[in-house]
Amino acid sequence: MAWSPVLLLLLCHCTGSLSQPVLTQPTSLSASVGATARLTCTLSRDISVSGKNMYWYQQKPGSPPRFFLYYYSDSDKQLGPGVPSRVSGSKDTPTNTAILFISGLQPEDEADYYCQAVTLLLRNKREKEMPSRIPEHWETQWLSWPMA
Repeated sequence: MAWSPVLLLLLCHCTGSLSQPVLTQPTSLSASVGATARLTCTLSRDISVSGKNMYWYQQKPGSPPRFFLYYYSDSDKQLGPGVPSRVSGSKDTPTNTAILFISGLQPEDEADYYCQAVTLLLRNKREKEMPSRIPEHWETQWLSWPMA
């Protein structure tokens, strides 16, 4: 059976003042089941991604957002509860971009994905699981599967 391509619609939802990070994304991309999705979150030039704690959340229809991934560096990262190891993060400093990778795409990956750039002093592992306050800046990425 041939797999339908995955359609990733990337929707921007940003709020806040000009002094806060501005997050932007491309409008869409497509991938196939089993492929790797690369979801990006680019910060405004005046805010360096290298110094930000990046949080990613997944939201499925009818459910609240769930913590998906915390990423600061390859040595300082944390998957959310129940998130599979095929999920990973990265930062591309030259383009000031945080990246969420989902490899081996599956139908259950269909969801909204939000990124959050936060400056936190992390004192213990528990604090990596959820930011200390409600974020003001969100980036939404909708991962959907076209109807066959």
